[in-house]
Amino acid sequence: MKYISTRGRVGPIEFQDAVLMGLADDGGLVIPDSIPDVTDQLGAWRPLDYRALALEVMRRFVTDLPEGDLKGLVDKTYGPAFEPVVATVKVGPLYVLELWHGPTFAFKDIALQFLGNLFEYILAHRGGCMNILGATSGDTGSAAIHAVRGRRGIDVFMMHPHARISQIQERQMTTVLDANVHNMSVRGSFDDCQRIMKDLAGDVEFKRKRSLGAVNSINWARVLAQIVYYFRGVFDVQIQTGSPKVRVAVPTGNFGDVLAGYYAMRMGCPISQLILATNENDILARFFNTGLYAREKVLHTLSPSMDIQAASNFERYLYYKVGCDAQRLREMMEQFAKTGSLRVEPGPDGTVDEHFLAARGTEQECLETIRKYHAEYRYVLDPHTAVGVAVAERVALGGSSAGHAPDDPVLCLATAHPAKFPDAIFKATGRRDLARHPKIDALKNLPARCAVLPNDREAVRHFIERTILHPPAVDTRDQS
Repeated sequence: MKYISTRGRVGPIEFQDAVLMGLADDGGLVIPDSIPDVTDQLGAWRPLDYRALALEVMRRFVTDLPEGDLKGLVDKTYGPAFEPVVATVKVGPLYVLELWHGPTFAFKDIALQFLGNLFEYILAHRGGCMNILGATSGDTGSAAIHAVRGRRGIDVFMMHPHARISQIQERQMTTVLDANVHNMSVRGSFDDCQRIMKDLAGDVEFKRKRSLGAVNSINWARVLAQIVYYFRGVFDVQIQTGSPKVRVAVPTGNFGDVLAGYYAMRMGCPISQLILATNENDILARFFNTGLYAREKVLHTLSPSMDIQAASNFERYLYYKVGCDAQRLREMMEQFAKTGSLRVEPGPDGTVDEHFLAARGTEQECLETIRKYHAEYRYVLDPHTAVGVAVAERVALGGSSAGHAPDDPVLCLATAHPAKFPDAIFKATGRRDLARHPKIDALKNLPARCAVLPNDREAVRHFIERTILHPPAVDTRDQS
């Protein structure tokens, strides 16, 4: 398996080179040059445990590592840090795939623990160092920091939007005082942080001089690791129901999580439809319903990890949508950069893609869904998962499934532990005792360290360069 760029000017390269490159050097995103069809393997894969399944999926895409080494990375990743890796539970009218059993209680752990081990493996074999630059709307930052903290030869510089993530999400990052962890609170939105990250990663000279790497889902290894849990969750529902196909509801903002489902579907995973759920920041829902992808003002909601109006992984999907035409893709992305919009004409049936059913969930629906699922099923949803469940109930379980079998069971991805969002749970239920976890409670009294920076690319560049050249002493001062 080789890797190329969506914009056609990088590749073919090997998997390890793709991982280290992060954002493609031509400004595009790295993708595999083919998508393997594993339909004839489904029967053999269904009974496998998570680690064995992960190895089977990943080895189709990782062909420049000895299989024994890849197995070692998988076994190391999905060991004691996860209890279990994922869990599929029946809740009311649907199934929930719990993806928050990792060290930071978010689905990002599943991919980032693997990526941290992978970075360490590659650097150990090739030598050198890496400075990871990331942007987070909440969960990626803490998962990335916990994946690489204390690792030799790796420093992480993580941007988050100032005062626009939950307090717990912020403290999960800023209370990590390892010398190789550097938090930046940027006075802007997540989209601003993501733009700064892409601008700096797109400066090839700076990227190479400072050995920049990426942990955001622009890094292909993130998407690869997430493909695995689609197979596991769908297999679990099939085993419980006997259904030949499963619909999967995915709350998303940056399109990375649902993109992994798109790849799984194309590989042959028995998914009949992907139900894409956004909050009021609904650029993706609007696209799949109208063909217009247009940036609007970012709204601050109770589901902050989805408060995004420019989905970084959308480019990968768009590449396939335009028939793998890199030149056309470049023109469309340049148009979006200039005007904030692009358009894809819907097909004869009026849909952009029959494999996607998309809608937005409102703040009120989110709160009502949290309240309902606790009252009726004694199950507490975090606000992001609640958006996915609300949309699934309205557009799939309500009878509208865009031509797909309406009786296919629905699996909804649960992206975070509710204890990360106590204010939303309290607002929905009036109770403070429902969203608790001892490890999260312990964050309240820990010292923190963070730099507050203006919404400016050069300010971030200067901070990175100054820190690389003059690493700060580890202390307990709150620099925010």
